[in-house]
Amino acid sequence: MALALLGSLHGQVVLSRRVRVLAQSLGRLLPEDAALLDVGTGNGQIAALVAAERPGTQVEGIDVMIRPETEIPVTLFDGTRIPKGDKSVDVVSFIDVLHHTEDPAGLIREAARVARKAVIIKDHLSENALDHATLRFMDWVGNAPHGVVLPYNYASKVTWDKWVLGAGLRAEVFDTDLPLYPAPFNLIFGRRLHFVARLTPV
Repeated sequence: MALALLGSLHGQVVLSRRVRVLAQSLGRLLPEDAALLDVGTGNGQIAALVAAERPGTQVEGIDVMIRPETEIPVTLFDGTRIPKGDKSVDVVSFIDVLHHTEDPAGLIREAARVARKAVIIKDHLSENALDHATLRFMDWVGNAPHGVVLPYNYASKVTWDKWVLGAGLRAEVFDTDLPLYPAPFNLIFGRRLHFVARLTPV
């Protein structure tokens, strides 16, 4: 009961604004007329809105579980290997997905293999114990009511840079100015804990 109430409150206060801001921020990073593959897409809502920011974008998703209703075509995958050929799509995206996985570096390498033009990531930065605790709380509030696996696998900027370079990519854009939360909550839950990045081949 408490989890359901918390999930409902989160949806009313936070989710709609977050979805809108993310769609605008990520949409600006897409090339024109791109074929986009969204990894860990869920019901595809955010990916569909991101694509709508750039008319002409073709979007599909993959996930470890296919929901009964999705807003984009979704294919099942094993969570490790992206079921696409080398350089087979223009852009691969991860929208708040990699911190839910056991091997973010491996998935970034897979995205680099599959993407012709760019890999786009929305995720978190955790530089200290306070960052980790704040992110852990937000993750729990946003995902526990839905039964999402929560490994709380957050990383520092140094670690993200290592993963990106290890995949043969570079950060062409790395933006931590994301107004995901209304004032005054942004002072607590924003404060550069979130980033969007466009990665391109080195």
